[in-house]
Amino acid sequence: MLEFAITFKPDMPHQRMISLTKQAEAAGFNYGWIFDSHVLWKDPYPLLTLMAQATERMRLGTCVTNPGVRDATVTASLLATLNTISGGRMDLGIGRGDSSRRVMGKKPLTLERLEETVQIVRDLCSGRRISCEGQDIQMPWADGGVPPVWVAGYGPKALKCAGRVGDGVILQFADPHLIKWCLGFVKEGAEEAGRDFSKIRVMSAAPVWISEYLEKARDQVRWFPALVSNHVVDLVSRYKPEELPPELTSYVKDRKGYNYLHHAEVGSSNAEFVTDEIVDRFAIVGPAEEHIRRLKELEEIGVTQFNIYLMSGDEEDTLEIYGRDVVPKLG
Repeated sequence: MLEFAITFKPDMPHQRMISLTKQAEAAGFNYGWIFDSHVLWKDPYPLLTLMAQATERMRLGTCVTNPGVRDATVTASLLATLNTISGGRMDLGIGRGDSSRRVMGKKPLTLERLEETVQIVRDLCSGRRISCEGQDIQMPWADGGVPPVWVAGYGPKALKCAGRVGDGVILQFADPHLIKWCLGFVKEGAEEAGRDFSKIRVMSAAPVWISEYLEKARDQVRWFPALVSNHVVDLVSRYKPEELPPELTSYVKDRKGYNYLHHAEVGSSNAEFVTDEIVDRFAIVGPAEEHIRRLKELEEIGVTQFNIYLMSGDEEDTLEIYGRDVVPKLG
């Protein structure tokens, strides 16, 4: 059964975020996520606290944090505290780092650092005593359980990492062909680590726009492939062309640059290079029937959660239509 989620870019008033979270839970959504880019937008953890207090069953988490924004022990303490507040409803979404680091002129972290952070968070949230930088430490008060870990990735190495250590994998597009390509590496990583790939949850994260008017719909979500292009450009610099699918890499050839001050912004000049064909593959646009068709296609290839990047405008209307016309058909 397909789960549904929302993700906020925390640039709106917190009162509206809480209202939208309540609306999503009432509409049958299972998860509420928040971007973690502390310079560009509000810090996610106070907002997650408010979301936890305003909901009863939704799971909540970062989509995504990274190993370098906060010390691993701080992330563990935040999640353990929120698990206590929420009754054990926290998840950890984590990647190597994009906007939260690049806006400060820093590079993403290594996968080795990511895996180390995941292990520290799991150990400390379980109350286990560990050695960290030569010092024995423990959080004996942590009693809310260990948060499931979702690893975000695009390239083969990051995707294998997700298979090795993740409870789930975060894939930022709704393109079935690319998702199948990604899952091949996740499975490879899981098998190398002796893990059961079938137990790893798969998130497809993308914005949506429900409308018969495709020109308007595409313009509302065109920012999303531009956001993804930051990761693609990074991949192109680190892999040989034959190691990456052209369906992922070819669209960035006309990209002239990226202004992080307009990250994930509707109408931004960052997206001028993005074609309609790429929009249609990476996001979901059109009438509700087309959304249902696309989501069934994703479910058939192994996607277990569809996460709406709720930041394209008309968020209340999107939740209302999905709750009425889409979620009941799939959830």
